[in-house]
Formats: sequence, structure tokens, C-alpha cells
Amino acid sequence: GLLLTLMTHQNTDKPHSFCCCIERRLDNVRSVCHTSCKRLGMCLHGQSGTDAEKRHKKLPLTAFAQNMQEGALQLSDETLLGKMLETCGEAENKLAMELSHHEVQVEKDILEPLNLLSETEIPNIQKQRKQLAKLVLDWDSARARWNQAHKTSATNFQGLPSKIDSLKEEMDEAGNKVEQCKDQLAADMYNFISKEGDYARYFVSLLEAQADYHRKALAVLEKVLPEIQAHQDKWSEKPAFGTPLEEHLKRSGREIALPIEACVMMLLETGMKEEGLFRIAAGASKLKKLKAALDCSTSQLDEFYSDPHAVAGALKSYLRELPEPLMTYALYEEWAQVANIQDQDKKLQDLWRICQKLPKHNLANFRYLIKFLAKLAQYSDVNKMTPSNIAIVLGPNLLWAKNEGSLAEMAAATSVHVVAVVEPIIQHANWFFPEEVDFNVSGAFVALPAVNSNHLHTGNDYDSGTLERKRPISMAVMDGEQLRKEGHPAILIPPRKKPQGPTCIQVWTPTVAQTYLKLN
Repeated sequence: GLLLTLMTHQNTDKPHSFCCCIERRLDNVRSVCHTSCKRLGMCLHGQSGTDAEKRHKKLPLTAFAQNMQEGALQLSDETLLGKMLETCGEAENKLAMELSHHEVQVEKDILEPLNLLSETEIPNIQKQRKQLAKLVLDWDSARARWNQAHKTSATNFQGLPSKIDSLKEEMDEAGNKVEQCKDQLAADMYNFISKEGDYARYFVSLLEAQADYHRKALAVLEKVLPEIQAHQDKWSEKPAFGTPLEEHLKRSGREIALPIEACVMMLLETGMKEEGLFRIAAGASKLKKLKAALDCSTSQLDEFYSDPHAVAGALKSYLRELPEPLMTYALYEEWAQVANIQDQDKKLQDLWRICQKLPKHNLANFRYLIKFLAKLAQYSDVNKMTPSNIAIVLGPNLLWAKNEGSLAEMAAATSVHVVAVVEPIIQHANWFFPEEVDFNVSGAFVALPAVNSNHLHTGNDYDSGTLERKRPISMAVMDGEQLRKEGHPAILIPPRKKPQGPTCIQVWTPTVAQTYLKLN
């Protein structure tokens, strides 16, 4: 459009209209480039006009990186946070260096050319236009004088020819200057129009520079992220609550989840005769504190021995907060079907069969917990927690549907399925899991010679009054190799075929035989 306007007006006698059209176009281009240059400059973080190294030192991101590295020195690299700060600080410093190089490139390839266009090239063309307007006025003035002299010559012939010739020369010279200025202005405009592609290229270069910067920044992040993730994965001191069972066991090198073992060991010492255990709610603040203590694997658990309801509440919370129930979603339908079986012998056989389908870690922790609950039920005359009552209050934390409905539906499902499944397993725990369980499986609790105690006595198992609350190292960091070296027995029982029918009673232990006869 500008070229067409220029060609249309180039050989006319209307230079004013011609220049106005040009001026409007130049003003628009200059305004756009000036604003773009200003706004783009505001996006830069470094000091304008400095090289990459000096700019890097002044970047806010560099200051942030230095702050992180200083924090790492204060915390030391033996802590996870210290390692993270050190690694992230190095990465942020590299990002700051990439940013400084990017900003220098943007200034050189985009800002400087745009600034030259808006502040020098276009203003020069506009000055040329103003010069043309002045020359046109001079030309008009010279032509007016010549016309006036030419009219006067008709009545007065003395001395006029020389004056008319002089005015004619002056008018012609002014006209030549107008033509020269017009040609120069036209040339400048042609040149401006021919370079419009170059001017547009500045913005393409901006996007290319940004793309290159982001690619380099992404490469820095992709290189450091696996290192950070490795630090995170190696760090064993992670919350146990809400973490998948297998992940927690793998990370901590344990066979039994820390909250389960810690709570069981505390309850064995002070909670076995506590009436309404698992049924009576604990104080919210005490429960929250205990959960937090277990999450950070602290050994400072002494204060919680005096509050068995808080300990029982923490155990229930851990089971309930597992992403998948201990008895698994995959087996939920099978558990539900067995719950409806009326024949008790078949029901026990099917329950045993499903137990063997539990994943390795789930089976070990389920067995550990059931053996404890069976021991707890032995004191139901005192604590009022029969297998049925235990199943009612604890069962919903062991098994629930993947897609739960309303509270009423959930309660109905609990009543029909969970209690019917968990109660017989607790009641016949020695039949399901005949091997003895070492509740102190991690060795975190040490049995000492008995002292005068009013607590319950549990036969061959730990006397609840003789357990020293001792944790020589963090319970969360004892790995599996250490446990094996210390001779702790494996929890999982080998697969075995359960006897079928009364003819096999003579090969069972007396306890199992009595259980079978009672069920039939």
C-alpha cells in the first residue's frame, strides 16, 4: 500500500498529500517498534548493555542460586535438604548463565535493530519529509514572485527582463531542489519498503532465540532432575502414613511397617488390659503428635506408652491411610464372597486360600497384625475386645471397596463382609498362621530381666513389663541385609496344604484339632 501510494504521488503536483500518507505510515511503524522495544527491554532481568559475565552476576536468579548454595553449606550435605539445596543451587546458577547469554543475544539481534529503526532510520525519513515540505514552500514563493514580475512586465518594460530572468532561475532552482528532495525521499521510502521483510525478521529471531534458550534450560533441568530424584529415592526418612506399603518397606529395609511394629510393641507393654482398645477414640492432639513422630522415625516414643488409645488410634490411622488396603483391592470380591459362606469349615478353607494370594509384603504384615490381635483377644475378659469387637472396629481399616459409596452403604458393607472375614481369622489365628511370631522383628525393642510389674504376663512371648524402649538407631533405616545378619527370622510362612476332613485330625496339634472339632 505504501509503495502504491508513493508511485501514485511521485509525479503529481500534490506533494503535501503524498507526504501526509507517508508520514502516517512511518508514524505507525515507529510507534509499534518503539513500544515493542520498550516492553521487550522490560522483560530482561540483567543490566542493559553489559556482557554476559557481568550480567550474570547481577541477575536475581544468580543471587537465588548463591543463597541456596550457602544454605546447603549451613545444613551440610549429610541431610536431604542440604543435598537438594546444593544440587538445585548449581542448576539454578547454570540457568542464570543461560539466561544471561540469552539476554545478550536478544539485545544484539532484536533490541538494537528495533531501536535503530524506531529512533534513527524512520526519524531520518521523517526529517526528509519535513525538508521536502520546506522546499515546496520555497518553490511556491519563488514561483509567486516570478508570476508577479511577469504580470508587471506587461506595463513596465524597463529593467524587468533581467529581473524576470533572475526570478525564473530562482524558481527553477527551487523546483530542482524539490525534485531532488522528492527523489531522495522516494529512494528512502523504497529502501524502507524493501527492508520490511528484514524488520519483520527481528520478531522471528526473537522467537528463535527464546526457543534456543528454553531448549538449553530444559537440557540443564533434564540433566539435574534424575540426580535430585536419586537423592530423594535414597533418603529413607520419609513419611510412612499415606505411603504404599511396598514402597515404605523397600525404602526402609523393613519386613513389617514401622507404624505397625512400633504400635504393636507399645501396646504389648501397656495396652493389653486397656478396656475398649481400638474402640475408644484418643485425644486428637496426642494422636497427631504420635503420627508425626512415627512419620519421622523418631525414637522418642516414651511419652506415648501411657496413652494406649492414642497408640491404637495411630495404628488404625496408618492402616486406613494406606493407598490400598492391607487386604488389597484385587481380592476384595473374593473376600466378600467368602463372607457369605455358611459352612464354617469351607469358609475357613477358602479364607486360608485367599490369604495365600496376598502379596508377599501384605501377607507378612497381615500375619503379624492378626497374631497380635489374637493375643489381644485373649484378654477380652478385661479389655472387652473379643474377636468380634476387634473385627468391628478394626476390620474397616483392613479392607474396603475401591469405590466407596455413602457412609450408610459403607457401614452396611462393613457389617456384612469385613466382620465376617476378619473375625474368624482372628479367632483362629493359630490355625491360619501356626508359626510363632517375633513381634520385635526389627530388634528395636530389647527384652530385659523382669522387674516388679503389675502388667499382664504373656507366657513365652514378651512380658509387657520387661521391655526396654530402646532404639539404638533409627527404626526406619535398618535395612534388610542388617536384619538378616542379626539373625531375625523371616516373617512369611511357606505354602502348605491344609488338611482336609476329620481323618487328618490325628496329625494336627491339639489346639488345631480342638478348633476343628468346635467348627464342626
